[in-house]
Amino acid sequence: MAEGFDPEERFSEHAAYYAKNRPRYPVEILRYLESELSFSCVSTVADVGSGTGIFSEMLLKNGNTVFGIEPNQEMRKIAEAILSTYPNFRSINGTAESTTLPDQSVDFITAAQSFHWFDLPRTKPEFRRILRQNGWVVLVWNTRRTSTPFLQAYEQLLSEAPIVSRRVRHEDINEQTLRSFLGKFREVKLWNYQDLDYQGLVGRLLSASYAPLPGDPYYADVIAKLREIFERHEIEGLVRFEHVTELFAGQLS
Repeated sequence: MAEGFDPEERFSEHAAYYAKNRPRYPVEILRYLESELSFSCVSTVADVGSGTGIFSEMLLKNGNTVFGIEPNQEMRKIAEAILSTYPNFRSINGTAESTTLPDQSVDFITAAQSFHWFDLPRTKPEFRRILRQNGWVVLVWNTRRTSTPFLQAYEQLLSEAPIVSRRVRHEDINEQTLRSFLGKFREVKLWNYQDLDYQGLVGRLLSASYAPLPGDPYYADVIAKLREIFERHEIEGLVRFEHVTELFAGQLS
């Protein structure tokens, strides 16, 4: 594995930006799981690649017991601090390939914004091991749209800017990969958005594992271009990130 590419370490210096500036998930996800997949507030969930706890918190607010499986120490510590008031949260130093959970211990496995980091041949048997009979695996991504001049300019900045490590894109996960892992799967798409002021926009960029951070030789140039984009497209001091929240659910092939 190339230096700087280890997914367990790549977010270490970005964790605080991630917790504060990444978009949340629409609560309609819970309604879909309840109506279609027999999910309820008593379902036990392994949230794998739980990061700073954004998706876990939505489940905890619903009353679920959640095992947050996260290998990155900085992200895990932030989640533990944010979610400390939820008695049903269990923070686990583990990976998708080795969760450390007991056999057949969870009703659902979720992976929000994380599945594209997993070693799939090693992850699948681990998921089979911890999932109870008739359990579901639920994959979720907030996919940024390019439907406005602002979003197109932002995407162009990312494509042109020097980056400190290779981008790992969930868009590279195709239907064949999903079908091979999940088997016959269900899919739903929900609209989601995030309004950001300038500081929020900077934080949103710096939440990405590939973004240059303060002190990096490329940082000042990238931030100057970001400021220009913001000033060109802001409306009443805000810009809007439009997302499609994509959900894929299956019971493993």
